[in-house]
Amino acid sequence: MNKDYYNILGIQKNASKEELKKAYHKMARKYHPDKDNGDEKKFKEINEAYYVLGDEKRRSEYDRYGRVFSNAGGNQSGFGNFEGFSAGGGSAFGGDFSDFSDIFENLFGFSGARGDTKKQRGRDISIDMEVSFEEAIFGTTRKVLLTKPGVCDDCKGKGSAPDAIFKKCDHCQGSGKIHETRRSFFGTFTVMKSCVSCEGTGKIPSKKCRECKGSGIVKKAEEIIIEIPSGIYNGEMIKQTGRGEAVAKGISGDLYIKVHVKPHSVFKREGFNITMDLSIPLSEALLGGERKIKTLEGEIKMKIPAGINYGEILRTRNKGVPQPNGERGDLLIKILVKIPKNLSPKSRKLIEELKKEGI
Repeated sequence: MNKDYYNILGIQKNASKEELKKAYHKMARKYHPDKDNGDEKKFKEINEAYYVLGDEKRRSEYDRYGRVFSNAGGNQSGFGNFEGFSAGGGSAFGGDFSDFSDIFENLFGFSGARGDTKKQRGRDISIDMEVSFEEAIFGTTRKVLLTKPGVCDDCKGKGSAPDAIFKKCDHCQGSGKIHETRRSFFGTFTVMKSCVSCEGTGKIPSKKCRECKGSGIVKKAEEIIIEIPSGIYNGEMIKQTGRGEAVAKGISGDLYIKVHVKPHSVFKREGFNITMDLSIPLSEALLGGERKIKTLEGEIKMKIPAGINYGEILRTRNKGVPQPNGERGDLLIKILVKIPKNLSPKSRKLIEELKKEGI
């Protein structure tokens, strides 16, 4: 009877490659024979199912015929060499099983033939910063004081006292690496790992640093200068690489600064342009005039053309947001005409005269 490989892995027939891989990893961890609740028979079925469905050609044949014909010289199911998994990184299956290294790392606690080469990385730090509208437009510099794990100043992260004498690590015999052999369902694996005793250096100091107790890391306050670029948007994030938390003999995390721009009482931003409203009386809208306008960079004089309409836009060039190419946006002034609600007898009489003129 043909096996239902989709059912074995608990996925639908139209499952994607990523869904297939996730399901396989989950099932392989659950039923691995080395675990207390492991099931060797079930584990073999899971690997058999992934062998077929993990390859596009075999999966296509299985979907069409219910079995795999790729290994015509072997038995009908194509699994005559199923138990011949090679511990040297290859596979008797002849397919692409590069993702098995992820399974080894999760199941056995090491990274297969690649060795233990990954460095630890410190945690990232995220902070919020509020700036004024003007600072967001033209840029500014801020200083913040952060208390976080950092590299010890006394030993420069080495963890040893200044007068310490270094001797060969007895655990790894000075190589900085140790060979570790583990047995699993797939066979016996021997991998090379960094020595825990000397942290891969091959040497042990006679004295530890008094400040950090040999860890190379201390919690300390650090003043950080943050450059706010001109034209930054509200909610935009600034990243400073390596300014997060430090770890011993590893890579420091990053610092992320989320910028919040305070609203302005007069100005608003539209792309690289700055907008504002300007209220003028009806007489000025009819006859025109000249106004002093306060901008972010001081006062400017602006002519109001006669006969301007409500909602019209007056443009002052190069008074907007600085652009990356060195140019600037414009200042856009929207005209709002104030219509008087209460007219004096004299004003009413004048308006009546204008009405007769058709104005």
